Amino acid sequence: MHRTLRTKLRTRLTATATATAAALVGLTSAAGTAHATPPGPGVVGTVISRTTVGDTDYVLREITIPPGQATGWHYHDGTLYAFVRQGTLSHFDAACAPNGVNPAGTSLTEPPGPEHVHIGRNLGTEPLVLEVLYVLPHGAPLSEDVPNPGCAFE
Repeated sequence: MHRTLRTKLRTRLTATATATAAALVGLTSAAGTAHATPPGPGVVGTVISRTTVGDTDYVLREITIPPGQATGWHYHDGTLYAFVRQGTLSHFDAACAPNGVNPAGTSLTEPPGPEHVHIGRNLGTEPLVLEVLYVLPHGAPLSEDVPNPGCAFE
């Protein structure tokens, strides 16, 4: 996602959902779904902003993944747009194959649906920090957790 677009989205979402985001930040850990493969120790996600337009939820979130940790296996019910602010994201698909290495300053898009099961891993030596925009059907969870598809590294 281009920097200008990302800045506009962040500004717009923050301006329209400040009160909701403040309430949700305190609920972030309690609002998560049960994890079939939980994220690694120290993985933290903080909601920056949340708004609903029509039947679509827009959630802006910062995710920090410590070195050597991962998100857990999952997929999304809507499209996800991410910007790597710090570190490097190593992305793997359900066939255990790497399907993207994104260093700081790059962006990626994750398509929706159970046919797009994946895991994000921090194989580096510094914390990985992502800015993520979730575009979800209204009321959908941020992610749908799934069991490890049989990969030896998890």
